[in-house]
Amino acid sequence: MSAPALLWLRRELRLADNPALAAAIASGRPVLPAFILDETTPGPWAPGGASRWWLHASLTALAADLAARGAPLVLRRGPVAEVLPQLLRDSGAAEVHAGDPVEPWARAALARLAPDVALHLHHTLTLHPPDALRTGGGTPYGVFTPFARACLARGAPPKPLPAPARIPAAAPPRSDRLEDWRLLPSRPDWAGGLRDAWQPGEAGAQQRLRHFARHGLAAYDRRRDLPGGDGTSMLSPHLAFGEISPAAAWHAAPGDGAGATAWRNELLWREFSAHLLFHHPDLPEHPLRAEFAAMPWRDDPAALAAWRRGRTGVPIVDAGMRQLWHTGWMHNRVRMIVASFLAKHLLLPWQAGEAWFWDTLVDADLASNAAQWQWVAGCGADAAPYFRIFNPVLQGTRFDADGAYVRQYVPELAKLPDRLLHAPWQAPPLDLAAAGVVLGRDYPHPIVDLAAGRARALAALQTVTAARA
Repeated sequence: MSAPALLWLRRELRLADNPALAAAIASGRPVLPAFILDETTPGPWAPGGASRWWLHASLTALAADLAARGAPLVLRRGPVAEVLPQLLRDSGAAEVHAGDPVEPWARAALARLAPDVALHLHHTLTLHPPDALRTGGGTPYGVFTPFARACLARGAPPKPLPAPARIPAAAPPRSDRLEDWRLLPSRPDWAGGLRDAWQPGEAGAQQRLRHFARHGLAAYDRRRDLPGGDGTSMLSPHLAFGEISPAAAWHAAPGDGAGATAWRNELLWREFSAHLLFHHPDLPEHPLRAEFAAMPWRDDPAALAAWRRGRTGVPIVDAGMRQLWHTGWMHNRVRMIVASFLAKHLLLPWQAGEAWFWDTLVDADLASNAAQWQWVAGCGADAAPYFRIFNPVLQGTRFDADGAYVRQYVPELAKLPDRLLHAPWQAPPLDLAAAGVVLGRDYPHPIVDLAAGRARALAALQTVTAARA
């Protein structure tokens, strides 16, 4: 038997529309699918708790799908730069097929492979190769609109490839047991909430995409900002783990209707985030706008803890943080609200919020997480000006007008009338009593006065702009 082709699976945990898998099969060699859990090289960006839960379930589903086609999945754990060469030696593989990564440590690990290794990188994670788009001056894009225009000018991505019916398998070397990785959380109540909300794996991804295309796409432009309804695709974790390809998500929205256009625009924002990380490897740690390194952030562990627990006293913020904890996901509109509240009203560093999202989101994607936090904080590419500060009360009354979202996740306020629900501290005592709410006992007073917090944020911004001048 000829030497195998090693298929290094990272963030393309699928069989359909996987160019790396297709190329490994086309090589004529037996195929050895492998996944490496690297918890050291990424440092603070090793998989967080929610990602580890999802990864366990996704790898379980992937292993079953591969086995049904005749190919076992090999699992190894350790730094990629060490484990991948060892896996090549153990298997006798003659070539490696992998997705072209955007994360800096994965790119560095590939660069350190021995020069005699036949490495074939394939486009698996984004709509277009991460270095394919440049401005007219040859520089990376830093503004979304021209980037999106350039993406659209390239035309639609290729139609998705079907999953192979059979995979010619190589004799597998030693493999770890998935259970020994202990990816599942020790708190069964948290894991139970995640299980109730999600079906990880390629089958779950395809089912969710079909449901969205049939029932959610046409009204996506009108409903995606309303957290109390079922207006979003809920595909983000499946895309983050590559259980479905962005090309499949793109082609699920044919035509030029408002819903399809809005959906493709969201996919382009995901693409833009990957573009930024590819060209700015320090995006997760350092502001793209260098002057924001001098931002006088506060150090307030109690405020940060209240934000994490959904105990800020601001209902739309608390609803979002509780949804995150219970389901591992948060509505996109609410993500912007809670991020603005942290970085501006509380004047706490955006990196603290980014780290919490990384640990608790099932869709934790390094590029999207970092780019979105920097966007809200005003220090990233194409960022909203720092002085644009989300008013959480106005955001709540506009996008959760009937209070469905807040009442679901902050049930202690459920009996308050709609007009008072998003600012209970302004409610007359009789209304609070009728709703059975005692502020400070049943629900906290706000941890910051919104007007004072906004003024403090603007004053901090003045120090940054003054230093730049």
